[in-house]
Amino acid sequence: GRLLPFLAPAPLVGGQAVMEGVMMRNGDVYALAVRTADGNISVENRPWFSLTRSELLKKPFLRGFPTLIETLVNGIKALNLSAERSTEGTGEELKDWQLVLTLIVSLLFAVGLFVVVPHLLSIIMNWIGLGGDVEGFSFHIWDGLFKFLIFIGYIVGIAFLPDIRRVFCYHGAEHKTIHAYESGDTVTPESAIRFSRLHPRCGTTFLLFVVCVSVLSHALLVPLLLHFWTPESELVRHGGTIFFKLLLIAPIASLSYELIRATARMKDGKCAALLRTPGLLLQKLTTAEPEREQLEVALVALREALGDNTPYEVRTVPYKRL
Repeated sequence: GRLLPFLAPAPLVGGQAVMEGVMMRNGDVYALAVRTADGNISVENRPWFSLTRSELLKKPFLRGFPTLIETLVNGIKALNLSAERSTEGTGEELKDWQLVLTLIVSLLFAVGLFVVVPHLLSIIMNWIGLGGDVEGFSFHIWDGLFKFLIFIGYIVGIAFLPDIRRVFCYHGAEHKTIHAYESGDTVTPESAIRFSRLHPRCGTTFLLFVVCVSVLSHALLVPLLLHFWTPESELVRHGGTIFFKLLLIAPIASLSYELIRATARMKDGKCAALLRTPGLLLQKLTTAEPEREQLEVALVALREALGDNTPYEVRTVPYKRL
């Protein structure tokens, strides 16, 4: 049976795996729990940096892109702190200019890898006679294929790094812990280990939605743009097309955000399975089965994120609050 079934629905909790730890968010706060070099667990509660406090930016189809940016900002902060604490560093927070620079570099890297490079490779396919020009559908089929290959290749490539493999284990621990919490029962390492390491609300699934929506959007909207805007210069045409794709990033992220939320809320069935399965399969690459010690860290993060007054029971090992 469920724990305290008369309670209102449990608060929506999300998380992120970090270096030797887990970050769990509950509303306007997040808890960062890390396994330190001496084997103990330290945890700290912090306010969630938010861009969506205004009612306007909380509305569907407007909230997706600012939510993505604030998730990146908080995620970068948590990763920096976890790297320091797991190696017994000072845990000093990134300065504002360092955070902004890191965010800009990360976004430029993502844009270059998943927007510019696939477009350039599709131009090459046109030059060698295996695809059409940018106005044609085949160009965007190649563009989409290259996006998927780069996306999967990037995930597979980083999985060879030992530190990243550890993060993937904590990612699995995060998902198992959230599943156990959402079941309504008492959350313990023993109960959490029985749940799946895959979760429909995962950021990996969100990124897959972004890639799919971008492929469809570019295939439909770029030819429409070039029907009305027809520069003679090939350089201008391709440069303008890439710039147009950059402008589409915000609406694509917003639409993808609504799709993943809707998919996660769907009742189990054939339609839900069809929409969830690709993302869950992809999570097999970004998660790994955790050890008990990693689940213990995830439980501490959840316990602290829920707060002392929560009616939901999370049984943890001893830990240190910072």
